Amino acid sequence: MRVKFVLVSTVLLLVSLALSIYLSSNWYVIFAIVFILTVMGYVDMIQTRQSIRRIYPLLGRLRYVMEELRPKMYQYFIESDIDGRPFSRLDRSSIYQRAKNVRDTIPFGTQLDLYAEGYEWMCHSVAPRAFDTLNHDPRVKIGNKDCKQPYSSSILNISAMSFGSLSSNAIEALNGGAKIGGFAHNTGEGGLSDYHLKHGGDIIWQIGTGYFGCRDEEGKFNPELFAEKSKNPSVKMIEIKLSQGAKPGHGGILPSSKNTEEIARIRHIKPHTVVASPPFHSAFNTPVEMIKFIKQLRDLSDGKPIGFKLCIGHKSEFIAICKAMIHLDVYPDFIAIDGGEGGTGAAPPEFSNYVGAPMIDGLDFVHNILNGLGIRDHIKIIASGKITSAFHVARAMALGADACYQARAMMMALGCIQALICNTNECPSGVATQKKELAVGLVVKDKKARVAEYHSKMLKNYVELLGASGLDETKNLTRSHIYRRVSLNEMITYEELFPSIDIGSMLDDAGIPTKYKLDFANADMESWGIKFHRLQ
Repeated sequence: MRVKFVLVSTVLLLVSLALSIYLSSNWYVIFAIVFILTVMGYVDMIQTRQSIRRIYPLLGRLRYVMEELRPKMYQYFIESDIDGRPFSRLDRSSIYQRAKNVRDTIPFGTQLDLYAEGYEWMCHSVAPRAFDTLNHDPRVKIGNKDCKQPYSSSILNISAMSFGSLSSNAIEALNGGAKIGGFAHNTGEGGLSDYHLKHGGDIIWQIGTGYFGCRDEEGKFNPELFAEKSKNPSVKMIEIKLSQGAKPGHGGILPSSKNTEEIARIRHIKPHTVVASPPFHSAFNTPVEMIKFIKQLRDLSDGKPIGFKLCIGHKSEFIAICKAMIHLDVYPDFIAIDGGEGGTGAAPPEFSNYVGAPMIDGLDFVHNILNGLGIRDHIKIIASGKITSAFHVARAMALGADACYQARAMMMALGCIQALICNTNECPSGVATQKKELAVGLVVKDKKARVAEYHSKMLKNYVELLGASGLDETKNLTRSHIYRRVSLNEMITYEELFPSIDIGSMLDDAGIPTKYKLDFANADMESWGIKFHRLQ
């Protein structure tokens, strides 16, 4: 659009000037109008604050005009959310406002239906803690008994989004923001690129089923290549992706239009081809082999924290992984729990809508099993799945998470307008595209500051929520602090909805709750899948 604008505006200026000189002086009015519009267009291309105006000079201004013209209350109208509560334009507006460091308060109070089934809220105290007395940068140490290089992580980090799905400018801005704000940036399964390393932000290197960036010519895991890259000082943790909430049980897809020469070099694949990651790993075939693979990665990386990410499917498979941990006395340093509400630009609708447990259900299950088997102290839990507010962070922490990932909110902080064409390579804000003419609209210097500002504001709001509840630390936040309305006249706490499990209570058969007995019976650490054992 920028090139087209230059060509069209130049032609119109020359034509109107020629008509003014050779035909009639009245054409000078037209020439003046064209000149003014041309200047406005060039101003749009030069400015760095608004990606849409930068990519679509002059025409891009219509977006901001329409925002001003629309009824103000329209911004609060909703789209459906996974748990029945609205994911509103208010949520999006607050993300934009926090990223831009402008006022994010709202008029006329609560915009949600407090009496709707599924509405949730957090308890407050009549003796709240003063914000100035609280820790403004809560962190968690990730690294168990076998980890030689534990990582002090922010409780809020950037979720997995690959270079390839996102533009180089977007990756740079995210990592630059992570550097400024002191939090971590997950690479996604697309490999460790130059753009992830350019600004020196902390990196969580994700290893998916395609082993991009650490694979041989046949697409198998290459230990030598992994060892070389994992020792980069910016790489703080390594995450094995078993499944993704947006498309669990389905490999990733990179369209040929996005598979450039550069991306092919980074991923060690052939350029300009459709790249479909396998739905399963070839480096291990059983839960025991998977735990041995975790030990191998820890050794190859000189003892950096190793974890894995999954969306809960067959519960027996996760229990089988835990049995393998206990059997080998080898534990991941962290587990990232993704939810079926996760987003993507490359998944069939059936997988996005109907496969995989929602995050809060998966988080409750994983925390309970690790507690019940007495191994929770070895492993930190990271929650990932449509976390767009400080309340969502608090809810995840109450269920057992130690930290959280954010994806779509970080994209909005970059300037994403949810055009919903991520899979077409035509993202109008330069975020999810490999087209240089679109990516140029996203100015790294400006957007990395917005990412850092958004993260800072989110942490501030989370800490304020803790203080309002009379708490001074996250570890004191429990399931009893979160309420959900289940009918017009009934509310229950998360402790009632998701009862906690006592530490070590599942180490013998008698202590296994009835709802988990069949899952334990079907859990086999020597194979995946379920055997359909039936309880007598």
